[in-house]
Amino acid sequence: MPFIMSVFDFVLHLDVHLRAIAVDYGAWAYVLFFLVIFCETGLVVTPFLPGDSVLFMLGALTASGILDFLPASLILLAAAILGDTVNYEIGKYIGPHAFQKKEARFFNKANLLKAQAFYEKWGGLAIFLGRFMPIIRTFVPFVAGIGKMRYGKFISFNVIGGLVWVFLFMGCGYLFGNIYFVKQHLTALVFGIVMVSLIPVVIGALKSRKRKDPA
Repeated sequence: MPFIMSVFDFVLHLDVHLRAIAVDYGAWAYVLFFLVIFCETGLVVTPFLPGDSVLFMLGALTASGILDFLPASLILLAAAILGDTVNYEIGKYIGPHAFQKKEARFFNKANLLKAQAFYEKWGGLAIFLGRFMPIIRTFVPFVAGIGKMRYGKFISFNVIGGLVWVFLFMGCGYLFGNIYFVKQHLTALVFGIVMVSLIPVVIGALKSRKRKDPA
């Protein structure tokens, strides 16, 4: 429970925490931000990390001069690409066992099944589209590894998706994050980003439920 509350507090006051980390840790802050994005994209046990909103907030910090935009963007891009790649390899070698177990100890198997359905619908494009969908983003590379998607195809969608995702959200943060109105309502904006990002996931879940219960 204390851990969950700490995560909730971190997300609720994301702008304050990220600014404090950037100011207090200097160059080491880049390492910490790398780890957040890498874990969110690369480990199926950490889909709760706030990838979209972190990128937006870090973009805003670069506009304030607290961070440098280009180094931060490239470091986070590397984290996103490497995270998906590691996730793919984990899925390739140990993923099939996850489907054989009725209950998964370290992650929600229902999320895995949703990602599998998303992957089966969109194929390789799911790697790109999944970048913009929390939770699904974490599980799709894992499922692609299980399905043994050709690596050349995977890495192409991985790199393109990572480029668009990182530069889109950081660019928006850089352009709009220091507007007075935005700065005054950053917490609400963070939740707005999360809610909008979850819309495709919710719609997919509702459609799946409707198919199972046609009555």
